[in-house]
Amino acid sequence: MTDQAMSPLRRRMIEDMTIRKFAQKTQHDYVQRVKKFAAFLGRSPATAKLEDVRRYRLHLASSGAGTPTINGTVATLRFFFNVTLDRADLAKHLSFVHEPRKLPVVLSPEEVVRFLEAAPSIKYKAALSVAYGAGLRVSEVVSLKISDVDSKRMMLRVEQGKGRKDRHAMLSPQLLKLLREWYRIARPQGWLFPGQDPINPLTTRQLTRACHAAAHMAEITKRVTPHTLPLSAGMSRAARSVRTRSSPTTPALWANFVMGS
Repeated sequence: MTDQAMSPLRRRMIEDMTIRKFAQKTQHDYVQRVKKFAAFLGRSPATAKLEDVRRYRLHLASSGAGTPTINGTVATLRFFFNVTLDRADLAKHLSFVHEPRKLPVVLSPEEVVRFLEAAPSIKYKAALSVAYGAGLRVSEVVSLKISDVDSKRMMLRVEQGKGRKDRHAMLSPQLLKLLREWYRIARPQGWLFPGQDPINPLTTRQLTRACHAAAHMAEITKRVTPHTLPLSAGMSRAARSVRTRSSPTTPALWANFVMGS
């Protein structure tokens, strides 16, 4: 499938997604998945038939594609057939794959201490501390601006976060102190955590790599991602809530540092 042959169809699909206010990353992912489907067919996906859809589902399953990949493809093709092509007859045969729920990976207070201390630089330590202490997603952390830090109200403003809604996250005095130390050293302008080019923010990929590097340096064998941090903070809060009458250990006290508890 050439770009020239795909152009009108791709443009219509992008317009359909824009009308529904899909995020840019979602639009990019949807287009890429349709391109892969077209490459499998060897012709325009607009000519797809029921047997083509079945063969592609079998191809994904037999090639070892994971459940998230399969379900992402199903969501994309459902939209493509239902909305862009108005072919509900094809979309109704696309079903999601059930994925058994697994317990999430969380870090203990001791591991949080080692992890944050092993961050590659103070910028990454501050960014990862925000993810842990304020419970922010990686995309929310890298999108923070200097103006989002409200030291008077002790809050972080999160624009277009989860559910594409604005919200506020609590900012502990300890986390504010760390952010001020980072600001004093780097003097960032605009973005709280700028990328290699200060005009742009740190990318989610860069922060994810720093997360993996910190876990490696801290000799943590668990599969740690930026999403692990807010989950770990939530579990830590839940654990403390059921032992409010007992005294926390030293590592727990240190982990509470960035959460202000």
